[in-house]
Parts: sequence; structure tokens; C-alpha cells
Amino acid sequence: MSTSIGPYNAPASVRRFQQRALIAGIVFTVLLLLGLVLDRRQFFHSYLFAFSFWAGISVGALALLMLQHLTGGGWGLVIRRVLEAATRTLPLIAILFVPILLGAHWIYSWTDARVLAEHPVLVEKSKYLNLSFFTVRAVIYFAIWLVLAFFLNRWSLLQDRTADRQLVKRMRVLSGPGMVLFVFTVTFASIDWFMSLDPLWSSTIYGFIFVASWALSALAFTIAVMAWLSKEEPMNNVVAQLHFHDLGKLLLALVMLWTYFAFSQFLIIWSGNLPEEIGWYLPRIHGAWGAIALAVVILHFAFPFLFLLSRSLKRNAGKLVIVAVLILMMRLVDLFWMIGPTFSGEHFHVSWMDFVAPLALGGLWLAFFARELGRRALIPINDPLYETVLEQKHAHAH
Repeated sequence: MSTSIGPYNAPASVRRFQQRALIAGIVFTVLLLLGLVLDRRQFFHSYLFAFSFWAGISVGALALLMLQHLTGGGWGLVIRRVLEAATRTLPLIAILFVPILLGAHWIYSWTDARVLAEHPVLVEKSKYLNLSFFTVRAVIYFAIWLVLAFFLNRWSLLQDRTADRQLVKRMRVLSGPGMVLFVFTVTFASIDWFMSLDPLWSSTIYGFIFVASWALSALAFTIAVMAWLSKEEPMNNVVAQLHFHDLGKLLLALVMLWTYFAFSQFLIIWSGNLPEEIGWYLPRIHGAWGAIALAVVILHFAFPFLFLLSRSLKRNAGKLVIVAVLILMMRLVDLFWMIGPTFSGEHFHVSWMDFVAPLALGGLWLAFFARELGRRALIPINDPLYETVLEQKHAHAH
């Protein structure tokens, strides 16, 4: 191990960012709680929308962490600690889910006995869609995610301390079935938490859209963090253009995967032209909602797709981070487009709480993330790939 690189502790800017994020989170949370007093129903609608975004980064980071253990490569090593820190925010996400359970009667129509009486088909569905079983399933999803994150983080830290080569195999062996569990849990969680907002509607691809979009959110966030960290010691001595190139290629793949699932759902439902299915899209393609849908197509797919085809852009951290931040912003817009019309129908409605809620949860989440990031070395120095990564950086420098 080279000693010239110095310790791999997080730079002081991470600590400063943590403090600012926490202050912002507290201020916006107080403002959001004011919304709870003023308009309880709108509060829970906005809260669910904000939760869907930040939970996506935490859970998506778990998928990317397992993917890099399965595939290996320098790109995975340089981002591992960012991904691990993001997965360690899962306990916070579990706590942030509690208000959704408490406010379920303001969010989910299937909790209302009068709605069940109006739609006989929902009486049959209520065997699955009832609050007690809904809560049990949520506990199962979080338990699986937390257990996977716990062992991957624990073994990675042990590797730092002991340099035991067996830990590499252990993390890879867990990541295989872990990826299968990820796909199943995210599919069912998205059906429970978001698709059931409209209990009369269903789509077989809906869960896969969230599998792709949550992984995409996590990767875009990770690229933004890496672009920031790579400007300062110690990461500027480790991260090479080659690593950003690899991350850019993965980002392009996930953009295409998300687009494939989202467009497939639209195409199948539109061509089927069944009233019970197409009703979900009708309010979302007219008026202001339709304009947002067009913006998502252009800014979430077309622009990133065209830009990420460029090799030079993918190798340039400054340009790649612009695409990553654009994707993160469009993930928020897309989630608003998916969730909002369920509550407002064709009538376009945006509340001030729709802006405050993501900022409130985001401030708390980012402060928690920054704290976790600062707790460990930014590079797993006893990983077998460590020397290879340094050689890649050295070769690139010359």
C-alpha cells in the first residue's frame, strides 16, 4: 500500500456540508409542519412525493453496491464508500416512513370503507390492501434492505481492518441473491406505496419502472458526490477520468432501461385501449400534466441519451455532473407527474408543500448521509483492486 497518498479521511468540506444541510433540513421541516396544521391532506400527499424521491436514492444505492461487488472493477471501488454511506441512511428512511402509515387515511382511498362499498372489486382487493397487512409488508421490505446493508457495510469495514481476502468473496456471494431480493422488494413496495394510490388500476411493469428509476437516482446522486469529492484531497489522487467514463456508461444504460420500462407500459396500455387501464394515463397527457410528460421525455430521456453518447463528455467530471443533476431533477418531476394526478385528476395542482417537503426531507437525509460519509475512509484500502486503481490513476496522469 502506498503511503504517499495520505489518509483517506473525508475532507473538511463534508463536515461543513453536513452542518448546512442539517440547518436547512430543520428550517424546512418546521415550515412543513406548519403545512400539517393548515392542510393535513395536502401535507401527506406532498410528504409521500418527497419520500418517494429520497427513499429511492437509499434503496437504489443498495442495488448499485451489490452490482459493484458482483462485477468488480475500479469504478466500483472508487464509489463504494459513497454507496455504503447512502445505504446507511436506510434507518432514517424507515423512520421517515412512519408518517405515511400515520397518514394513510389521507393518502390511500382503499382505507375508506365508503370507497370500498362503492367498488365491489375493491372488497376482494382489500384482502391484500388493508392497513395492517400493508404495514407488515413494509416492515418486511425494510428488514430485508437493512439486513443486506448491515452485512455489506460490516464486512467492508472488517476488510479495511483485517485485509482478509475471504471478505471479498463473502460480499459477492451475498450480493447475488441480494439483487434478486432487491428486485422483488422494490417491485412490491412500489405497488403498495404508489400504485395502490389508484386501487382500481394496475400495471405489470409498474414495479420495474421503480427498480430502474431508483437505481438511476442513486447513480446520478453518486456521480454528483464523486465529482465534488474528486476536486479535493484525498480523492483527487485516486479518481481518474476512466472511472467517470465507466460511471457515464452505466448512467446511459440505466437511462435506457428506465425509458424502456416506462415506454413499454405506455405502449401496452395505449394499444390495449381498455377503460380500466387507460384511465391512469388520460389525466397525465392533457393540459399542464401533458406538458410535464413532454418535458420528462425530452429532459429525462432525449437530452441525457444524446449527451451520454459522447465519450469526451463521460470522461469529463464537470460535464457529466451536469447530466447527473439534470436526471436527479427530472426524477423529482417524473415522480410528481406519477403521483400528483392521482389526487388532483386532470386539474393541475401544485402546492407550496410540494416544494418544501423534498427540501425538508432532503436536508435531513443529506446531513445524515454526510455524517456517515465522514465516518470511514473514502477508499477501501485493503481491497485487492486498490493497487490496480492507483495504477490506473498513475497511468492516466502520465
